[in-house]
Amino acid sequence: MRAELHLEDGTVFAGESFGASRPAAGEVVFNTGMVGYPETLTDPSYAGQILACTYPLIGNYGVPPGGSAGEAGLSPWFESARIHVRGLVVASLSRTYSHWSAGRSLEAWLKAEGIPGITGIDTRALTRRLRERGTMMGKILVDGADVPLEDPNAQNLVAGVSVGAPEHYPSGGPLRCVVVDFGAKSNIIRSLTRRGVSVLRVPWNYDWTHEEADGVVLSNGPGDPRMCAEAIDVLRRGMDREIPVMGICLGHQLLALAAGGETYKMRFGHRSQNQPCLQVGSRRCYVTSQNHGYAVDERTLGAEWEPWFFNANDGTNEGIRHRSRPFRSVQFHPEATPGPSDTDGFFDSFIQVMAHDGQAA
Repeated sequence: MRAELHLEDGTVFAGESFGASRPAAGEVVFNTGMVGYPETLTDPSYAGQILACTYPLIGNYGVPPGGSAGEAGLSPWFESARIHVRGLVVASLSRTYSHWSAGRSLEAWLKAEGIPGITGIDTRALTRRLRERGTMMGKILVDGADVPLEDPNAQNLVAGVSVGAPEHYPSGGPLRCVVVDFGAKSNIIRSLTRRGVSVLRVPWNYDWTHEEADGVVLSNGPGDPRMCAEAIDVLRRGMDREIPVMGICLGHQLLALAAGGETYKMRFGHRSQNQPCLQVGSRRCYVTSQNHGYAVDERTLGAEWEPWFFNANDGTNEGIRHRSRPFRSVQFHPEATPGPSDTDGFFDSFIQVMAHDGQAA
């Protein structure tokens, strides 16, 4: 069946439909990862977006069992219970697959979840256009069926991907952490519980300031951080308690906004598994997994804050720390999944801060 990808600048890419036979509109972005499409497609940070994969062959190892909408629990194969992209763009779709963990094809998974895809287009040309002109709105049209263009960043995307009520994940350990769910990847929860930290996962606008906890993690999530005004107000009040806070991705941006800083939309963002990040004041470089379209302007932060990491490719801020209080955040994903495990130890570091009553270890 014929399909087309339309960009807001009038560019049209013609290809073949796969997955669900329906149109979809959103923000067109690209990811340069070679593997990990089950984890990537279920990452809530992609809500509202049409994802283009730059790696040319997608689907050759299939999809593990499960991963269907509405499933509960923390599957080791997926980062949430459903696909969050609005559409998928690939150069070459593999309709046959081979892997010991596979339970079905990528095409069958997309069809079951109602997600349209387009294959057979030049994703190199698409990526170059997005890099040169910046991220654009677009739409996938299937067999002539049309939909209007839509800017998902004009909505509070976080409200649609956060949990609806608090959830408990006991571990039996002495420490307890609140995870504010702005679209949290499941491996954030797993990274804490397997270290013996019990987790209370709360909705994005939940007032966690009355909770008894040793620390607070602000999760990743989709869209413009300024749409989360309620969460920023709660965070400012929570910071007055001196409870240790760690932000990840969107959580990093929200911590900066709560501290009086500013964020801005990037030209085409960072969505890959190989972003090099340098630790300020050292020559140490970490290879990181990232997925974001907004960044922190560190120049707008007060003197009590210091930059912690910066991106070796474009110099953008990748982390901040308070000079005297137990607040820190990173733009990259220390839980990775998919991606390298260079920064997995940042959870250990934060747990040490929680165990020492806010004093950095």
